[in-house]
Amino acid sequence: MSSFNINAIKDFEVAERFMRYVQVDTESDPNSTSFPSTEKQKKLSRMLVEELLKIGVADAHLDEYGYVYATIPSNTDKDVPVICFCSHVDTSPDCSGKDVKPIIHANYQGQDLALPDDPSVLIKFNEHPDLSNQIGNDIITASGNTLLGADDKAGVAEIMDAARLLMANPEIKHGTIKILFTPDEEIGKGVNHVDLDKLGADFGYTMDGEKAGTIEDETFSADAVRIRIHGVSVHPGFAKGKMQSAIKVASEIIQALPKDRLSPETTSKKEGFVHPNHIQGGVDKAEIDFIIRDHVTAHLQKHEDELRAIVESVVSKYPGVAYDFTVNEQYRNMKEVLDQYPEIMDVGLEAITRAGLSAERRSIRGGTDGSRLSFMGLPCPNVFAGGHAFHGKMEWVSRQDMEKAVCTILHIASIWEERA
Repeated sequence: MSSFNINAIKDFEVAERFMRYVQVDTESDPNSTSFPSTEKQKKLSRMLVEELLKIGVADAHLDEYGYVYATIPSNTDKDVPVICFCSHVDTSPDCSGKDVKPIIHANYQGQDLALPDDPSVLIKFNEHPDLSNQIGNDIITASGNTLLGADDKAGVAEIMDAARLLMANPEIKHGTIKILFTPDEEIGKGVNHVDLDKLGADFGYTMDGEKAGTIEDETFSADAVRIRIHGVSVHPGFAKGKMQSAIKVASEIIQALPKDRLSPETTSKKEGFVHPNHIQGGVDKAEIDFIIRDHVTAHLQKHEDELRAIVESVVSKYPGVAYDFTVNEQYRNMKEVLDQYPEIMDVGLEAITRAGLSAERRSIRGGTDGSRLSFMGLPCPNVFAGGHAFHGKMEWVSRQDMEKAVCTILHIASIWEERA
């Protein structure tokens, strides 16, 4: 074990970095045909490259697709697997990420947190269980008009601060460390153009999880379904017996979905769901976008068959209406890959324990870049970044949890070197 006491580090910069990064608007756009989906994501990525170069990470660069690649060279004679740490720079389009104003609520004492720009947005102690673990900590929120961006600028800031500390403290022995920052994770395209040969890593860890101390080796498997309804458009003044409105058919399909199961609001743990997340159209044509999720990949087909049966039942009442049903694979449960490399999770769990936390292996009701990276050849579990209440105005993170995440990164790098 290294003689350097990682847990004794006091000169963290992670919170300050985080608060700087969240003020850069990096919202991704699911309707864009460009990559990255929004050019503004590159503004933060350029900042990260400049900061990496400043701390001595000489090969840091931004490629044409908006990926940041960087290498911290090995400082040991051992043959250590090359480890990558990855986070995404974009924020969710579900809530505005423009003009984020981060606020520190210092020395939190268990009170509900009102946000000044919209006092109706109240982060209630009894509705956010992990607040009970934050007494005395410094809570960071947005001001009430936007999301915060802890998903995943907390992870970005943690990797950046860990990189600074590794470069400044050669006593922490480690193999070659790769850094990867991706765009467009929130719209399911985060690794569409990543160059794994150029990255050159053996294993990875995304820093994109929630509660401090957790590491996730299991995600949903995910498909997207688009249903396109073709109606019959007629001038409404002469429509009797002729018009068949696509938007009404689409609405009837939504109404016919199960009310007490198979939806995000009625499921938990490892239960899957069928979720309509976008609808648009008019009389002539309407589209409904669904996300289909389950931890058991084979169950996706079952859910899609049930959805198709609902569509067919509704459309059968309208003889002039037709529909298209298109399924696109998004990602698969990374556990199918990670179970083949148990040492990755072993190191992650030990690193969390060494950081002074109670380590907890979890499954996630969602996905990360690590889901697809694992199937692309870079096995990659998901480590906590400390954020909570993602994608909304009540998002929050604590300074102390981010500092623990930085320590966890340093311990992961150190343990791989020890075991080599």
